[in-house]
Amino acid sequence: MQRIILDTNFLLIPGQFHVDIFSELGRLFGSYQAAVLQGSIAELQQVMQAGSGRDKRAASLALQLIKTKALKILKAPHLPVDELLRRKSGEGFLIATQDRALQRQLPRCIILRNKKMLQVM
Repeated sequence: MQRIILDTNFLLIPGQFHVDIFSELGRLFGSYQAAVLQGSIAELQQVMQAGSGRDKRAASLALQLIKTKALKILKAPHLPVDELLRRKSGEGFLIATQDRALQRQLPRCIILRNKKMLQVM
C-alpha cells in the first residue's frame, strides 16, 4: 500500500480547481494511505485567518476534507514543512505537492497535471 503525504498547497486543489484528489489517488494507486503533517494543518489555519475569499474557502474545504477523509496527522519536530516532507520522502513516503522547488528535490512526487488530473513524476 502506497503511503502518501499531502502538502498544504496540494490540499487546496479541490477548492481551487474542483478536482477530487482522493478519487484521483485511488485511480493512480488503488489502495493508499494518505496523511498530512501537523504543520500543514497550521498553515491551512493561517490561510483561513489571513487569506482572501477564494483562498479562505479552499483552506476551509481542505480542513473539512482532512476530517471527513480521516487523514492520519503526522506530528513532527518543529521544522519547516518542506524540510519534513524531504525527510519523509527518504522514509518511503510519496509526497503530493504543487511546490515546484520541492518537486525538484524529491525523487518522486504526485502533481496536478493540466488542472484536472494527478500524475506521478
